Amino acid sequence: MYKAIILPLAKKDIREAALWYEGKQTGLGKRFAKQIRENITLIKKNPKVFNNRYDNVRTAVLKAFPFMLHYTIDE
Repeated sequence: MYKAIILPLAKKDIREAALWYEGKQTGLGKRFAKQIRENITLIKKNPKVFNNRYDNVRTAVLKAFPFMLHYTIDE
């Protein structure tokens, strides 16, 4: 399994989005955070599951939220 390194700015963006969703509806921020964790776990297990979006950057689109995880694979 690969290791995920989440940049501080990405952590901040995820945290702010989760708080925003939680402010819209109780529990929605937790659902958002859960989808983020699930996608990160999937990426760690099989980083090539998502296609290259541009150059060597791959993207994972969340199912229920308009949010995209951008990542690179460092062998």
